[in-house]
Amino acid sequence: MENGIGQTPAATHSFGPSSDQRCEIPPELDRWNWGAFLLAWIWGLGNNTPVALWVFVPFLNLVLLFELGAQGSKWAWRNRAWRNAEHFRSTQRNWALAGAATWIGFLALILGPRRSTWQTCAPRRPFRWRWK
Repeated sequence: MENGIGQTPAATHSFGPSSDQRCEIPPELDRWNWGAFLLAWIWGLGNNTPVALWVFVPFLNLVLLFELGAQGSKWAWRNRAWRNAEHFRSTQRNWALAGAATWIGFLALILGPRRSTWQTCAPRRPFRWRWK
């Protein structure tokens, strides 16, 4: 199909799903995307989804995180060429695992030292002078 000036649209590739298939995500893949929710803008860059960069806007970012989680699979399917559904599922699973590992590591880094500090600040016996 030509666009009127003798060129084919950029959306059609010689590999992966055709442009019609790319627009419609298979029902088994249309689910919550934990990678998009947990890694937001990083996931957006990796999946050619620039809408994820809006997470840097205050107040909008809270809403957008949930929108990325809900619509992320559709956007990723539409914006990248995938070999097949299994390739898509595997890649998005890796994003989700990376997001979970990142947040667990971040929380451990933030909360870990505080816990040990709390333990060292436990109440002690009051100081007593020892007179001879």
